[in-house]
Amino acid sequence: MPTDQAASNAIRYTGLVDSDSIPQALASSVVSDGDKLWDTYTRINYRDSPSVPGLVIGSQIRIDSTGDKYSIYFLFPLTAQQETLDVVQRALVTAGLLLIVLLGAIAWLVTRQVVTPVRMARRIAERLAAGKLEERMQVRGTDDLARLALSFNKMASNLQRQIRRLEELSRLQRRFVSDVSHELRTPLTTVRMAADLLHETRDQFDPISRRSVELLQNELNRFEELLADLLEISRFDAGAAALDLEDVDLRDIVNRVLENHETLLERKGCPVELDMPAPCRANVDSRRIERILRNLIGNAIEHSEGLPIRISTAFDDDAAAVAVRDHGVGFRAEEAEMVFSRFWRADPARARTTGGTGLGLSIALEDARLHGGRLDAWGSPGEGAYFRLTLPRRPDVALTGSPLPPRPPDAARVITELVDVGAPYQKLNGGEDR
Repeated sequence: MPTDQAASNAIRYTGLVDSDSIPQALASSVVSDGDKLWDTYTRINYRDSPSVPGLVIGSQIRIDSTGDKYSIYFLFPLTAQQETLDVVQRALVTAGLLLIVLLGAIAWLVTRQVVTPVRMARRIAERLAAGKLEERMQVRGTDDLARLALSFNKMASNLQRQIRRLEELSRLQRRFVSDVSHELRTPLTTVRMAADLLHETRDQFDPISRRSVELLQNELNRFEELLADLLEISRFDAGAAALDLEDVDLRDIVNRVLENHETLLERKGCPVELDMPAPCRANVDSRRIERILRNLIGNAIEHSEGLPIRISTAFDDDAAAVAVRDHGVGFRAEEAEMVFSRFWRADPARARTTGGTGLGLSIALEDARLHGGRLDAWGSPGEGAYFRLTLPRRPDVALTGSPLPPRPPDAARVITELVDVGAPYQKLNGGEDR
């Protein structure tokens, strides 16, 4: 290609290559410095064929005879190299896809061999926890997972045997308590008749015999109460307890209980403060609620040391509550849950002037749970005790709180933990008089 303007109009080229295949930047470099070889990659455009990638090399040549300079360019198509690159690219893509498939197969195999047995063990453990003790894992092969399944099944079998054994022992225990309680009814009735006869004619006896008859009468009364409480406990254990619901004002039940304890209040010298400003109505079994309050108020009188007893009622849209506060001996933090244990007493050496059976708070706990309610206990040594009974106002209501505070407002400090009873709150072991 000539470097002057006249020569530039007389471009010569070979083959079917268009002159626009030469980049303008390369042409400028060749014209500016013709002593070098210039090269670059470009697209080689053909007049009758698709363009292909290629390499273009340019330089200048001088004609000695005329002294003219011409730019000359050589274009080398890179079709073979492009095909090689395409083959390599297809090979890489194919290898990548195969690698992905292989990794997926390995992951599936690992999942099947390791994760799936673990998931199966989790599901079977959940079923065992739900009470389906006959569930077992499938054992395949002899590897570590198979041995794990064997050990798991052995553990499940041992648990099933132990649980069945404990259930049988519990059933026999409940049956024994129930049968003994019923069987004692007949001899107790006979002894009661004889004791009543002796008690009516006690004035005819000498002082020692008269005192013996009075002691016999008192102990028979306690024995009858204990027998009745044992029968009630056996009903709770057997799941045979039922509610007889009616719409009542809890204040009326409190007043009835206080009337029944009037003699004990006078003997103990305990003033009673009532904070019951408005009707506190709820749909409950009045007999069972009266039994709960009879135990709470009786315990408060027994342990109040002659100090005031405060009884409060409150209600909201969903719940009604009764709280009994005394300022007696109280109980320690570690005794907060034990206060509801059967036959447990805070002070074993303390005289029981009210003749309790030791099952009062245990039965009160079960009565509260039967209503879907909760029974809270707070106490502090020397500061007294505080019991709060919270009941749903309607059977279809699930408790989410209480209209009364969890501890007495006059408490200087909290020594014991708050103990909640009844779903969906923390469940306690059975309980009784503190």
